[in-house]
Amino acid sequence: MILSGSEIKAQLGKNLNIEPFHEDQLNPNSYNLTLHDELLVYEEIILDMKRPNRFRRITIPEDGLVLQPNQLYLGRTIEHTETHNYVPMLEGRSSIGRLGLFVHVTAGFGDVGFCGFWTLEMFAVQPVRIYSGVQVCQIFYHAVEGDITEYQSSKYQHNTDIQPSLLFKELGIRDEHQMKLAFDEKSGSSDER
Repeated sequence: MILSGSEIKAQLGKNLNIEPFHEDQLNPNSYNLTLHDELLVYEEIILDMKRPNRFRRITIPEDGLVLQPNQLYLGRTIEHTETHNYVPMLEGRSSIGRLGLFVHVTAGFGDVGFCGFWTLEMFAVQPVRIYSGVQVCQIFYHAVEGDITEYQSSKYQHNTDIQPSLLFKELGIRDEHQMKLAFDEKSGSSDER
């Protein structure tokens, strides 16, 4: 079961929170979320799952920013959401998709209990000019059956910014110091005297 727009509004302040909330962004069974004015772009040529990857920030100017093909851009929603007792889902808007812009490439399935901003994985099929404040995606809510264990994560829960991949935390490499120790062990060298 997916919540209707009127039920999304009825659940605000109870099981759902969307800040800021604007009535004109409410749809028959979803709510449109808007694009913040900052993006992250990875600086690595080859991205590595087992370590943090360097990135740089880009600010979207008032006259827009042209996204280029073959480049992943990480953005975030202006809206901060919190969801209890429902599964939040995120999808790009069809009007955005029809411009060849994939807004939330693979991670649209949220978790019960998620609280934070949504990081958007954005990819352009051809050059496309984007603007901050545009309604780029929509959140909708599924009912969930059975006992609920709310989402807890040291990676993404209660985030305050765009979140690059933190998969390396799951794969046993925690920071640069541990990476150096792992490299030293592998190469047979050691800084310990």
